[in-house]
Amino acid sequence: MARLKRLKKIHIHREGTHTLVISFLLLLTVNAVLYFGFDECRLPFYIVAVISLGVYAVLVNFFRCPIRLFGQDTEKVVVAPADGKVVVIEEVEENEYFHDRRIMVSIFMSLVNVHANWYPVDGTVKLVSHQNGKFMKAWLPKASTDNERSTIVIETPEGVEIMARQIAGAMARRIVTYAEPGEDCYIDEHLGFIKFGSRVDVYLPLGTEILVELGQTTTGNQTVIAQLK
Repeated sequence: MARLKRLKKIHIHREGTHTLVISFLLLLTVNAVLYFGFDECRLPFYIVAVISLGVYAVLVNFFRCPIRLFGQDTEKVVVAPADGKVVVIEEVEENEYFHDRRIMVSIFMSLVNVHANWYPVDGTVKLVSHQNGKFMKAWLPKASTDNERSTIVIETPEGVEIMARQIAGAMARRIVTYAEPGEDCYIDEHLGFIKFGSRVDVYLPLGTEILVELGQTTTGNQTVIAQLK
């Protein structure tokens, strides 16, 4: 399957546009009230202004969307679907789709990470499903099966099915998934977005060569996490 390279010149992810505009207007209003309401003492304004700049900087950092292309051969390659840290590498029983044992690689995204998600492989989307659930801390083992989540199954050109699962966390209350069943997908494209800290699990066939270690930092669309048989 030919790879489709789409250079998306997006510096702020579209999922953050509304949040950033509303936050800017709100912070601007608060600071304006303090500036014009306390003529005799500017100290409250200066304190709140510094805090406002810090808060807005965190929001901008959270919704940033770097321009990335994998730039290598993608045959049998599995790349990290997200920026973050590898928190789980283990053999598990996957009972929602495969109903067999798989190798699960989990990447946890903290508040400071890019929260755009990329497709981990080239292929065709076979399944997209959303399950409501709890909002436990995303790094807990039970989060994979008990938290709110979106599941995407992709079949590679070689006929291997892998699963990517976006998982909500204690703060992440919105999962956005762009994948649609039947469409072709490519490593350089966005799979979705999760707001305010969570994790992405990748389920791989037994025998897959895992190329990352626990605690390793990953870069979405850049770090190769596994090689398929």
